[in-house]
Amino acid sequence: MTSNETVKETFMKALTLLAAAALTACSGPAPETSNDGNMTSAGSVERKVTAPKPQPAPDYTGRWIGVEGMVLDVAPTATVGHYTLTMQWDLDNKGKFDGIATDDTIAFDRGGVRETLRPTNGDATGLKYLFGKTDCLTVKPGEGYCRDGLSR
Repeated sequence: MTSNETVKETFMKALTLLAAAALTACSGPAPETSNDGNMTSAGSVERKVTAPKPQPAPDYTGRWIGVEGMVLDVAPTATVGHYTLTMQWDLDNKGKFDGIATDDTIAFDRGGVRETLRPTNGDATGLKYLFGKTDCLTVKPGEGYCRDGLSR
């Protein structure tokens, strides 16, 4: 054997050992699956996603009082999440509107403008008479209605 052949043979043995070590390092235990997923053929875990359960909308039904004759009556309709809103929102304007609940708000169209009732406190209404109250619905600054919990 020539020295060239010995080097070649030693190189081949080293290369074989290196390949074996690399394969051993890559072949660890199989990935674990949990009870909320299934192993796919590619080896990744497929997670089962469940939609969150819808939370019931807050109960806004009843009479809400504003200032200077402003009043809001919220009545449920036969359709869940839909309300009839009977309002006097200033001295000269009153009407009845269809409202639709989304999360903690009720949206309605009044005079071609999309309005939204939002839960707030009396300070957020911008109406001095309602300051300090805690259970209120506000459409916009200067238009808000509160209740003391007895008007449901």
